[in-house]
Amino acid sequence: MTLPRSPLGFNRRQFLQSAAALTAVGTVGLGLTKAQAAGVTRETEHFWCRLAPEGPYIDSQRDHKAFGFGDGKVFLSEDNAKSWSHGTPFADADNITFSCFLKNGNIVFATREKLFLGTDNLKTIRPITVKHRDGSDYVVHTPKNPDQPGWYFHPLDGIHTWDIDGREMLVWGNYCNVLGGPVPVNIYYSIDGGETVKLAYSFGRNPKFQEKDVPPESFLGDPQNSVICRHIHAVVYNPAERAFYACTGDINRGHGDECHWLRGTYDASDDRWDWKVIISVNSNSRYKSGGINFVDGRLYWAADANGPKPENEKHDRGLFRCDPKDLTDPTKHEKLFAAEFEMANMIIEDNVILAGHCAPASTYKTGIAVSPDLGKTWAEYDLAEFGARSPCRFQPKNSDGWFRVDLRKGWIERAEVMFIKPKA
Repeated sequence: MTLPRSPLGFNRRQFLQSAAALTAVGTVGLGLTKAQAAGVTRETEHFWCRLAPEGPYIDSQRDHKAFGFGDGKVFLSEDNAKSWSHGTPFADADNITFSCFLKNGNIVFATREKLFLGTDNLKTIRPITVKHRDGSDYVVHTPKNPDQPGWYFHPLDGIHTWDIDGREMLVWGNYCNVLGGPVPVNIYYSIDGGETVKLAYSFGRNPKFQEKDVPPESFLGDPQNSVICRHIHAVVYNPAERAFYACTGDINRGHGDECHWLRGTYDASDDRWDWKVIISVNSNSRYKSGGINFVDGRLYWAADANGPKPENEKHDRGLFRCDPKDLTDPTKHEKLFAAEFEMANMIIEDNVILAGHCAPASTYKTGIAVSPDLGKTWAEYDLAEFGARSPCRFQPKNSDGWFRVDLRKGWIERAEVMFIKPKA
């Protein structure tokens, strides 16, 4: 077999100690220890991949820029994290949970319970006070344990900006109530380059995720909303409908279903949102999902169905596609990939699909499913030398053609960053 060369000029044999080329669904281990893997580029049949090198934790990227943090500072790179030309002291850097580049050059980023706007290449950093829809301040709760303030702004998905009618919108929801303490579940938005951030939607009060011994009248969440969830998996815009879709988790714990799909529209003239729940289900359902993508008006998503199921039946999971109007009719869904394991993170760009395994639910260490042709053919890889890692926060390719992916310990604890460059 001819061994293709990487874009950096390295031969495949230099980096793969054990590999199996795949033309259909299969697995491969890349055969390197984690220490050997740091900064090293190697390849599979479908992509090149590498761990981020030592240095700032690379939290987000856009075009040629990257945002990183570590050692009490935040950093900005203008050459895809090859070097860090800008750095600013930021005492709470280790608690950063979110960042996003805006096309005007601003960077919105957050610690667990605080939101910030970085401007002028991070020379200026100021706090952002989130606003209610009526313009009043949204005040975060005071935790009983100051080390457990909750993850107010941390997302599981990696695409949060869209150009709509000539204006960029920033929209995202928080994946929370796993680590860091109880927190309300919200969808946030900005239409002015991060200068102002408001609530687009607030979920109700879930009795399961509250601080201990707090009376119900003081529960976190919107007391006027009966729709509850544990956290948000994804919020995505479909330009064909001029509508946003959001999906949530997790499981019915005796207080109602927590898995929902919502559809929202935004009226810029009135700065007003209209959200409707499309469907609500329990956990063994393809609607317990994430990784929502829209391509040419069609809806793609990955399912991480789990929980109780009928004996001798498989969980209702996989990677699916349908017309958005047919979302609630499973008979009109096309299953593109019959995933054996839970997958709730996915990205599609230039007809390449990447989806990650939930590591605690998978026999793979670090599982990645890939399709180079919008779901016609698939391969599945185990990047085992990375350890038990769940790929999430898939971000679009930078100007060098690399996707950025978080690798989380077990499921959600921050570990490493991986870059993937497809061969398609």
